[in-house]
Amino acid sequence: MRNAGWISRHRPADEPARQCGYQRQRALIEARFHPAIDQLPADAWDALRADANPFVSHAFLAALEQSGCILPDWGWQAHHLGLYEDGRLLAAAPLYLKGNSHGEFVFDFSWASAWQRAGGEYYPKLLNAVPYSPVPGPRLLAGNDEATPRLQRALVEAMRRETERLGLSSVHANFLQESELDAFGTEWLARSDVQFHWHNHGYRHFPAFLATLNHKKRKNILRERSQVEASGVAIEWRSGDALSDNEWRQVHALYQATFDAKGNHAALTAAFFHQLGALGQTAQLALARHDQAIVAMALFVQSDRVLYGRYWGSSVDMPGLHFELCYYRGIEHAIAQQLIRFEPGAQGEHKLARGFLPVRTYSQHYLSNPGFRAAVATALAREAEAVDAYAAELQDHSPYADRTRR
Repeated sequence: MRNAGWISRHRPADEPARQCGYQRQRALIEARFHPAIDQLPADAWDALRADANPFVSHAFLAALEQSGCILPDWGWQAHHLGLYEDGRLLAAAPLYLKGNSHGEFVFDFSWASAWQRAGGEYYPKLLNAVPYSPVPGPRLLAGNDEATPRLQRALVEAMRRETERLGLSSVHANFLQESELDAFGTEWLARSDVQFHWHNHGYRHFPAFLATLNHKKRKNILRERSQVEASGVAIEWRSGDALSDNEWRQVHALYQATFDAKGNHAALTAAFFHQLGALGQTAQLALARHDQAIVAMALFVQSDRVLYGRYWGSSVDMPGLHFELCYYRGIEHAIAQQLIRFEPGAQGEHKLARGFLPVRTYSQHYLSNPGFRAAVATALAREAEAVDAYAAELQDHSPYADRTRR
């Protein structure tokens, strides 16, 4: 497989800047590819974000790279895209050469298997996404003005051309904002899925939210919370910048042990957790303690308007504790901070019964081989019908007493 070895031997950012074939006011806009986020100016990068989504911030992406989470041996090589005019960054996209499909959450393993059975090399591929983060948000960073649509199209075209130049099988853009979809041409394949998000309708407190649920769901939540209350563990909410080094070590150990117990790879290092804690109040945590030791934790990332649930870890098996830390404490925090939304992560129909409603997520995929592209397009058409039916069915099982609530 060409993955890690191929990635480490190819660093196109060392080459002269390449043109993306887009001109504005007679000035040539150049597409450059960078093997590290630190090669792009942090202030200029962050200024291109359409909102304050923390996962595409320069600091978050830099923390991943600097702390050993982005490694060719793990199938990741940064290949970030910048569009420049006279040396000024106009638009950008977090981009990676991928030697596998792990840590993406938009699953294309069957595509890889089919292409490799036909004698092709699926990996490496290009990926426009945030590593290990199934969080919808901006992927085509081009500001928020009249030039944004044109620059977003230029980013998409630059990614496609780079795929062809490197002889790669494909390029994928995962967890896009719906407003970015128009930047992708008809040669790209659209894909959609479902997540569950909680929306703040101006609740004064948690009981006000509970009052909007139907009786059965409200009773179940109260029962789960009472189980945790009766267990004797002490639960607290902490900002990441207030945790000590020892507390961060305990948090990471819980995360790692929980991943290991499920046979999964804990890709985020202890160094990354420490760097995340240094990013002001970006990291938020719900902690459960027994005799002062942290026995369970839920790690969140917060923007100015949205709370994102990310990781859970526990050394105890306690009824209701996962729901308390990962969902109910997050809802309480979102209400207290007047956040508009709480996104707890990918998958999980069990979230529906706890006040989280289905929303659609979006990705776009360009497959270089026309025949392979046509075959996948047929499969995606069938998949789309199934996803549409699933989303419609979920809407019929709203936990709210008022079924019109969204």
